[in-house]
Amino acid sequence: MGIRILTYNVNGIRAALGKDFASWLKNESPDILCIQETKAQPEQIDTLLFEHLGYKTYICSAEKKGYSGVAILTKEEPDYFSTGIGIEKFDSEGRLIRVDFGHYTLLNVYIPSGTTGGPRQDYKMEFLYAFTKYISELRKLRPKLIISGDYNICHKPIDINHPERHKKSSGFLPEEREWFDSLIDLGFIDSFREFNKEPNQYSWWSYRANSRAKNLGWRIDYNIISEEMRERLKSASICNHVTHSDHCPVEIIIT
Repeated sequence: MGIRILTYNVNGIRAALGKDFASWLKNESPDILCIQETKAQPEQIDTLLFEHLGYKTYICSAEKKGYSGVAILTKEEPDYFSTGIGIEKFDSEGRLIRVDFGHYTLLNVYIPSGTTGGPRQDYKMEFLYAFTKYISELRKLRPKLIISGDYNICHKPIDINHPERHKKSSGFLPEEREWFDSLIDLGFIDSFREFNKEPNQYSWWSYRANSRAKNLGWRIDYNIISEEMRERLKSASICNHVTHSDHCPVEIIIT
């Protein structure tokens, strides 16, 4: 079967738990779950509940309450755990967890949104280039990388509904897509597109205008792997039937 990893922006872990998230997790039982946008401090996350379901919980919260934050739930205890990329203005927002398992490393990342424009878009671009530097250095030591999370970028026109309407939208700006191109050029693989080349495959839908029912979505959640992990990649898919959030989980299975 292999190791099943899900990444899921839950848009608030406490809100998701109120929508029967725990039952879903029990039934799905992934080996690892990367969560973004926990919107909770460590003491507000019910780790005992997850422990009862067989998971160890690793948390990186934002200093600002009710904002951002990432967590990893894993059945296997990692060999190593750390948070952040070593830059305070990014790390204070709780955007990255690293865990090592044997010969591979998993990063859970929540890339900033630039939808408010101006300074936040600049912040997003700064984060992207700092993140590239971080993973490039890490890869020298840990070449087998999985980078899971909410990237807040649609890489290609196929990854967004009506791309012609979104040319000036944060998440589909030329400079963001160029950054994604540069990531792939470094020797990283969009795992989902290794198995599915079809259009209309999305992981996020606005709550406005009945977007999810109309499938007017964006594919902004990814499991990106380094070329060194290619031979271990067995499948990748989008779980678009799961509805605790405006996002849905994205799955990868490795050996």
